[in-house]
Amino acid sequence: MKTILHSCFAAALIAVFTQPAAAVEPRLTGEIRVIDGDTIALGETRIRLFGIDAVEGDQPCRAADGRVLNCGAWVTAQVRATYDGQRADCQRVDTDRYGRIVARCAALWQDMGQALVSAGLAFSYARYSRAYVAREAAAKRAGRGVHAYETQRPDAYRKASKAAPKPVASAGPGGCVIKGNVSSKGTRIFHMPGQHDYDRTVIRTDKGERWFCTAAQARAAGWRAAKR
Repeated sequence: MKTILHSCFAAALIAVFTQPAAAVEPRLTGEIRVIDGDTIALGETRIRLFGIDAVEGDQPCRAADGRVLNCGAWVTAQVRATYDGQRADCQRVDTDRYGRIVARCAALWQDMGQALVSAGLAFSYARYSRAYVAREAAAKRAGRGVHAYETQRPDAYRKASKAAPKPVASAGPGGCVIKGNVSSKGTRIFHMPGQHDYDRTVIRTDKGERWFCTAAQARAAGWRAAKR
């Protein structure tokens, strides 16, 4: 049985990654750590899945009864439950503006992008590839995943968020403005004013989060700097 499964997996990888010889990039393999709905890490290497776009981490969606849910957090949880700790085989396609590798990846015997779009956990990113457009249409018809709710496409949400007025930065005791956040996994990260996630980060002292006046103070207390 194991031999048959390995043969099937090999055939699936060939189907996913077959390209002209001149365009082939080195393969990346390893155990998956899910970052969000369309980004994974293999060891220290972050990979943005090619051809798909998942809702943003703070992106809301509205149910038919009017309830507003955090679709971004829900999608990340679903992807994490499926793929965290699984093994992936990835083929690099490009590098994005954040320095992440953009790649097609296979895990659990199928193309991850195809699986996520089919489940309604990501949208087809037709701007870069039309490979999953039909899969998205089928997921919408079936009301799977986020298609069971009313929400924006992720690129439209990002554009609207960027255009919205930025709130005035708040401050902690003594006027300190560096935010010491604790992630769901217990990682201590500090955010400086102007960084990507600064405005959306809310300090909850009941979780052990706190304000810092200097980066040196935050590092001395065991927090690391946010990457962006």
